[in-house]
Amino acid sequence: MDALLQELRTAVAERRMPPPRTRLALLETADPALARRAGRLLATLPPPSAEDAPVVPVTVLATATIGPYEQILRAQLVAAGVLPELTVGEHGSLDRELATGSFARSSPRFVSALMDESFFLPRDWSAAGVSALEEHVRARLAALTRNLPTGGPTLILHTVPMPAELRDGLVSRQARTQVTKLWYELNAALLALAEQHAAVEVVDLAGLLAEEPYAARDDRTHRYGDLPYTDGALLVLAREVRRVVQAGLGLSRKVLALDLDGTLWGGVLGEAGAGGVQLGGLYPGNCYSAFQRAVLRLREQGVILVLASKNDAEPVEEALSGHPEMLLRADAFAARAVNWSSKAENLSRVADALGLPPSAFVFVDDTEVERAEVADRFPEIGVVSAAGDPAHLVRRLLRTGWFDALSLTDADLRRADLYRARAERAEFSDGFEAAADYLRALKIEVEIAPVTPYTVARAAQLAARTNQFNLTGVRFGEAETAELAARPDHLVATVTVSDRFGSDGIVGALWAERGTRTWRVLNLVLSCRVLGRGIETAIAAWLSEQAAGSGARTLVGRYVPTKRNRVAAAFWTQAGFTRDGDGDGDGDGDGDGDGTFVLDLTTGTVDLPGWITTSERSGHE
Repeated sequence: MDALLQELRTAVAERRMPPPRTRLALLETADPALARRAGRLLATLPPPSAEDAPVVPVTVLATATIGPYEQILRAQLVAAGVLPELTVGEHGSLDRELATGSFARSSPRFVSALMDESFFLPRDWSAAGVSALEEHVRARLAALTRNLPTGGPTLILHTVPMPAELRDGLVSRQARTQVTKLWYELNAALLALAEQHAAVEVVDLAGLLAEEPYAARDDRTHRYGDLPYTDGALLVLAREVRRVVQAGLGLSRKVLALDLDGTLWGGVLGEAGAGGVQLGGLYPGNCYSAFQRAVLRLREQGVILVLASKNDAEPVEEALSGHPEMLLRADAFAARAVNWSSKAENLSRVADALGLPPSAFVFVDDTEVERAEVADRFPEIGVVSAAGDPAHLVRRLLRTGWFDALSLTDADLRRADLYRARAERAEFSDGFEAAADYLRALKIEVEIAPVTPYTVARAAQLAARTNQFNLTGVRFGEAETAELAARPDHLVATVTVSDRFGSDGIVGALWAERGTRTWRVLNLVLSCRVLGRGIETAIAAWLSEQAAGSGARTLVGRYVPTKRNRVAAAFWTQAGFTRDGDGDGDGDGDGDGDGTFVLDLTTGTVDLPGWITTSERSGHE
């Protein structure tokens, strides 16, 4: 504990975010006291020090005293690489803030609501009138539902543990069963709010506490200080809120890189042979089967799998294809680095081949030396230990929420196959001397269409997750995207790309304001996996044609630099736009960088690359 806190003190004193390894240790702590002390230290971390972290306004509203929740939540968010600007509402202000919407005046990105049973139960309830109690709870739920926001910040609610005083205060077994059923219905209705409201997320605190070593409540602190939850319960809630924020900001990982010996199976393949590794059957083989099953489910949800093992390729191929208990066959992996080279170097090559940064990776290995080497070379890679009792493998992998998404789209479910096709394109390109010949041979088609109720989630997901080709860094959420799409003075469109190897799915999105004389691009994002093919220029060509066809005289775009979007810096000038004289610039003298760029539509539109064909589809299909 002391070492971790000292690392945090040093980071705060040096006005910088704690390094990734320190944040990982903080992320995984199960000690509420440590989380509380860490959050108190990090409260003085100034925004200028967090150049590599998004500064995110977060408001906390509660039905009771929040206690150390502010500190614990701050520690969790900083651990995830987020610098929160926390605002805490007045004691018991949740009802009023939701009814008036006043919490939105401070423009938070997320609102965490800390609720206890007092929000739903009358202060004095009669054990002889269970029906009246049911009516009151349902009325309070209805009031909460009526006051939920339809847009703006993401409101994070949670299920509420049933208080022992309520359950045990009923001597009739029948009445106790009736009220318990009511409480389950209440929590089920709370969870359903996330399905009914785009701006609402709900975490299952009541369910999570059933598997945690923390009591939900301490009676003494509850009576003494109106503290509804123990510090441990608050840590559980803060973890889940952090996972929502992490997913909402697009900070989730895409790639799971796995060792073999001691990770996907027990034992050493080179010594035991393919038939001698521990997999399936009784303990410990059943632990590795359970782990493979969990990994396979992640792949089914779009996580890209990579093998990173120091082994000879032939016995590995034999084990993957021949072992009867093997769930992860060779075709489950988008890339395999099975050799005796450095794992850090192998992961670097795989990242280049997939076109993804190291920050998109999670690496699982049972050997401390290998994990340390990867962490030293690429501190941004999430590292998970597979050492120790294999019974804990699944929990270690999943508990952090590395791969969480607010929702899954068709592109997510197809991601593994899409990245395999990327590798096939790279192999296909070897047969061409000129890049233009290769691009023509790909037969690229770009389809641009207004968002629909079926694609709005994917557009919002691209806004949240895309960092490299993200022109302004504006993260339009799902509710905001739907709202803009419904306005006649705005355009929100998705971009689908396909070629001779198949469809990449929806890989881009744009948000634009349509004025009578001027169209303004609010943001344009494009997945890194299709960069280098001229897709972005094709989008600009299509957009300029749309604007000119509407009678507009100018098309205006903007580039706002971030730590990770330098690849898009020259986009506007390369497309034929001219820097507005009022732009800030970055001093490089080449016309790129931060600023506003203008295309005079009276003199022409952007030229479509000769190797691309475009089509337009109605958004009402």
